[in-house]
Amino acid sequence: MRLLLISALLATTTAAPVSELQRHADAIHALGVAGAQARFVSADGRSRVATSGVGDLRTGQPVPPDGRFRIASAGKTFTATVILQLAGEGRLRLDEPVERWLPGMVRGNGNDGRRITVRHLLQHTSGLHDDIPDVGDFSPAELVARAMAYPPDGEPGAAWSYSNTGYILLDMIIERVTGRHWYDEVDRRIVRPLGLTGTSWPGNSPVMPEPHARAYRATDDVTGEPPADTGSAIVSTTRDLNVFLRALFGGRLLRPAQLAEMTRTVPVDSPLMPGARYGLGVFQRPLPCGGTYWSHPGGWGGYITDNGVTADGRRSVVLSVNSVLGDGPGDYVRQQRAADTLIEGALCFGVATPGLV
Repeated sequence: MRLLLISALLATTTAAPVSELQRHADAIHALGVAGAQARFVSADGRSRVATSGVGDLRTGQPVPPDGRFRIASAGKTFTATVILQLAGEGRLRLDEPVERWLPGMVRGNGNDGRRITVRHLLQHTSGLHDDIPDVGDFSPAELVARAMAYPPDGEPGAAWSYSNTGYILLDMIIERVTGRHWYDEVDRRIVRPLGLTGTSWPGNSPVMPEPHARAYRATDDVTGEPPADTGSAIVSTTRDLNVFLRALFGGRLLRPAQLAEMTRTVPVDSPLMPGARYGLGVFQRPLPCGGTYWSHPGGWGGYITDNGVTADGRRSVVLSVNSVLGDGPGDYVRQQRAADTLIEGALCFGVATPGLV
């Protein structure tokens, strides 16, 4: 009898993730999102994909299961990984000031690059203000200069406060340390070694590589709107992001000392992410089934992505949606909660209740 019970449990565990993933993807679409694509990879390396809704409101074409999308701030984990690799190679130190690499860049109105460290930038504790426009063709230096027109939002190291400006500076530091464009280093160190064939950096080009779902803000097609911050312009797939996250937390990209630095966290004050903490380029979030997972969501225009990976890198899930519900705080919270449900449901599925077996 016990053998039959275990066999039944195993059969359910292998079959049910697909239906559960589909149910949660359908729930996201039911909120009013045009379409959703989710990919879960289990501990045995098998991949399950669910899509819901449409990838093109005009034609009704379904969401492509291997579609590309702008990953926006999810790209911060790529930048953080390269910075930590450089630290592991002894080419920079996390606690040295930004001024060491970008002299005079962080100055004015109380901003002082002599007091802000590389770690502060990675951790979002620099206190630097953001002034990133929705559209426009700006160089990284111009975007930093816009931020310098404002006083800092807080003292360096005092508290967590999300700053895109900090990651623009990190990309510039990669270029100063290596002498190469920051994405060339991402490509050389991460994309090519991991075989991320669906990942690219189109910069400020409005052209999205095929296949892709179209992106919508309400019902406006904004697929051709690249981000003003080209550091947020990486395009990828749910397959590639799963491979990246599993390699990162599986210890294939960082030495143990640098992975330990990445996963040292500070509290996050955000109604979108209750109970979250932030390391160096990654969020740590609680799981309802116990323990935590690592993640970095991102959004630009109508493309919104979320993801999660267990601390051992063995279970992961990536979600991409191609529209936003609205512009109000309540809309953001509803969409985030639905994404959380999908991510947490996938990572928790099959986790045994203590004492059950």
